[in-house]
Amino acid sequence: MSPTKPSVAVLDYGTGNLRSAERALVRAGAQVEVTSDYDAATEADGLVVPGVGAFEACMTGLRGVRGDRLIGRRLAGGRPVLGICVGMQILFDRGVEHGVETEGCAEWPGTVERLKAPIVPHMGWNVVEVPEGSTLFAGVEDERFYFVHSYAVREWELHATGGFRQPAVTWTPYDGDRFVAAVENGPLCATQFHPEKSGDAGAHLLANWVGSLR
Repeated sequence: MSPTKPSVAVLDYGTGNLRSAERALVRAGAQVEVTSDYDAATEADGLVVPGVGAFEACMTGLRGVRGDRLIGRRLAGGRPVLGICVGMQILFDRGVEHGVETEGCAEWPGTVERLKAPIVPHMGWNVVEVPEGSTLFAGVEDERFYFVHSYAVREWELHATGGFRQPAVTWTPYDGDRFVAAVENGPLCATQFHPEKSGDAGAHLLANWVGSLR
């Protein structure tokens, strides 16, 4: 008798590559439901928060399905959440786009801002600088991943104090700039790149995350 697959809810709040994420997570070994239902997303073993487009629009959509409360509730109970692209960005304190500042979910301190590189958006494959001991990147530390974005967190502001473990922060250099490419912080993980569009490396990373839900 084969073990039950971990259940993963992909949060539908009006933005994100929902079907691409769904297909990739199924290949990674999860039983997947795309849903905006608060209770279903609360009860799943893992929650994936995708996101594309503007920070402000994503936060508006997220609040419309109580996604900000959902994320907080899951994390309070130690239940895993994975943010992807803008789904990662909205986990920080705020986003600043075209002079407009929007409050995020504030799970991490920091500001999402426009990249300082000469060519924006940053589009295509790029390397990542993975910290030692990463679980998410185990086996793909030296691989490239696919990015499409103009904004990112360029300064990491959360540091270990009072005996708390420092989150594992992965960085990516880009044309003279540098930004946070991924974070592993207990039950909360996130990637600025799109693992669902990153070929075998992305599939391996998602399998690592799904495997951690067992």
